[in-house]
Amino acid sequence: MANFLLIAICIMVGLILRRYTKLPHDAYKGVNALIINLALPAVSFKYLPHLQWTRAMILPAMMPVVVWLCGWLYIKVYAAKAGLDRQTESGLKLVTGLSNTSFVGFPLIAAYFSDDALGIAVICDQVSFMLLATAGIVVAMNASEKHTLSAVMVMRKVVSFPPFIACVAALILPLFIDLSPLDPLFDKLAATVAPLALFSIGLQMKFDGWRHQVKHLSVSLFYKLVLAPFIIYGIVLLFGMRGIIPQISIFEAAMPSFLTAGIVASEYNLNPKLSSLVVGISILVSFFTTALWYLIIATLQ
Repeated sequence: MANFLLIAICIMVGLILRRYTKLPHDAYKGVNALIINLALPAVSFKYLPHLQWTRAMILPAMMPVVVWLCGWLYIKVYAAKAGLDRQTESGLKLVTGLSNTSFVGFPLIAAYFSDDALGIAVICDQVSFMLLATAGIVVAMNASEKHTLSAVMVMRKVVSFPPFIACVAALILPLFIDLSPLDPLFDKLAATVAPLALFSIGLQMKFDGWRHQVKHLSVSLFYKLVLAPFIIYGIVLLFGMRGIIPQISIFEAAMPSFLTAGIVASEYNLNPKLSSLVVGISILVSFFTTALWYLIIATLQ
């Protein structure tokens, strides 16, 4: 119950402060900077050195890739039928095919499962970011009229991202150095992810003008919150998987749109209004749909 109250309180505080105080419109960027540069790296150091690596870990690593590829094709077909312009199509590809596996995923996993399950979620999150920083940027730049695609720039974004650096370090350093004395520090820093991320979401959520975008919104939300986790659920059933790893993989696939994907869509002018609406509304609706998915995947114990 405490975790669910944490989710509600932090988001509501963010919404209230954004609406009724004179905070700068981009105040969330400072919160995000703390999360990205300190809290998320601490999560990697807290969990990755202690994970038991098995073949089952292939599933959480492949889940974001499967969701992205299927989402790309899904939007491609929809765009052709609906006659979408290139910018709108690309914006929808970004926010439909990439999941919010950390800012929303981590707090919800802690609430429904346990903090220990976050180690599996970290794998999903790192792959999700790498997809955004590579395939996502390629999609954005190909559709943008003001940017030129550069492989060097794409790789620079990947290797300079603090959570990615921390992920690599958390996998390599324990082979040479005993980091266990720092575990209490990592515990405390990692504990800040949920409240800070939820507060940041509250500061960014906007719903103005959604009635004019109902068709595009419904198509995107159906894939992101229903079809994507169903695809991963089907793979799990096909291979007869059981246990916490497939449960977390499906649950992470059911997460709403990636906040950063919406920011990228805005940066490259890929129908930023629609992209922001998909992100905001998917987060709100996901609090209900993830509850249903939790009941479904509970049978995979």
